[in-house]
Amino acid sequence: MRAYTIVSGKVALHPFSVCGTLCCMSFGFHHRVLGNGLTIVAEVDQSSHTSAAGFFVKTGARDESTALMGVSHFLEHMMFKGAEGLSAEQLNREFDSMGARNNAYTSNEMTCFYAQVLPERLPKALDLLGRMMRPSLREEDFTTEKNVILEEIAMYRDNPFWVLYEAAIEKHYGTHPMSHRVLGTDETIKALRRDQMKEYFDTRYSADNTVVALGGRLDFEASVDQIERLCGAWPKTGATRSPKGPEVVGGRLSLKDAKVNRGYYLALCKAPAMEDELRYPAALLAQVLGSPDNSRLHWALVESGVAEEAQSAFDAHDGVGEYYVFAAGDPARLPQIAETIDRELSKLVASVTKEDLERLKSRIATAACLNAERPGDRMQRLGRLWTYLGEYTTLDEELDRINAVSLDDLRRVAEAYPIAPCTVGTLEPALA
Repeated sequence: MRAYTIVSGKVALHPFSVCGTLCCMSFGFHHRVLGNGLTIVAEVDQSSHTSAAGFFVKTGARDESTALMGVSHFLEHMMFKGAEGLSAEQLNREFDSMGARNNAYTSNEMTCFYAQVLPERLPKALDLLGRMMRPSLREEDFTTEKNVILEEIAMYRDNPFWVLYEAAIEKHYGTHPMSHRVLGTDETIKALRRDQMKEYFDTRYSADNTVVALGGRLDFEASVDQIERLCGAWPKTGATRSPKGPEVVGGRLSLKDAKVNRGYYLALCKAPAMEDELRYPAALLAQVLGSPDNSRLHWALVESGVAEEAQSAFDAHDGVGEYYVFAAGDPARLPQIAETIDRELSKLVASVTKEDLERLKSRIATAACLNAERPGDRMQRLGRLWTYLGEYTTLDEELDRINAVSLDDLRRVAEAYPIAPCTVGTLEPALA
């Protein structure tokens, strides 16, 4: 999944998306595939106080044609506009009346609709989720929501990081759909027709392109029976995505904007794909470089007063991955910021000690165990991993892989994927 995901009109950062929910706990795993290809997976924990369910569709901006850019995210909005026998008002009221924490998000590679509830309310939540997954897609709702999407695009134009990130991703991946903007553009959204959205929905929102993930206290067999009644008639379309990753184009870009008063720097580097075992040392290396505190960039740029903000992250996708390095500060210091980042990148691997590695592993384990106590987080991890890889990895197994990362592994991933910027972008105030 992309480092940034659109969640109800907000930017959500997933800097450690591959292994951000590890823990030394065990849960009962269950797996079932319906006759139409719909996959159901669950981590059951009868000691939990809540339950969670999510419908993960393997479709996002990279699965769109350039002319339809933004249709996945637009469609996410339309799913909340009601279905047969279920109005938008009824849908929202029902979720609210059961005290559900429900939402949806769209990334470059998947779309997810989810709810977290008390265990006794899981059947009702599944009913609502299953029904909303077959939306009415009424023309009048489409026309109204189009204006909402255009307003959302305008809102993100006021976010300097977002402006620079989208431009850098386009430069990085060139004409490949990985360069597509999740929200789309004013032009593509204005030109989009309801019938085009319906055709996209019919192709991509198929049973064999959807995973239902469950977590927490639940009756798996009863849930499977319910999901089969709700979704067993969904068609199977054979929707696929090419596993081959795009070639990186890269280059440099310099943006000017009269609305900004700070300077922004963003670099993108090649990194392992989601299916590559090197993603584990890559994730650790990115954290050593630019976690929010006690990282190389934090000490070199923020604590020294050179920049106000500095971070790095690793993000893995189908067939490709990237590191990104970001910093913001006084526009006059952008050259110094860039030089400092280059210096830290050049000596990164050689500077990492065993103590650094053990300290980072301990921090990950603590955060992971906290996350693993929440069924909603476990459901999200399970759904994302199965949607990407089609396989189950326990929390313990994934934590073991992190704990097994050595200094030699860091050197190995750095040799295979040098953290050397392929794409560099800056955003500065425009001169009056």
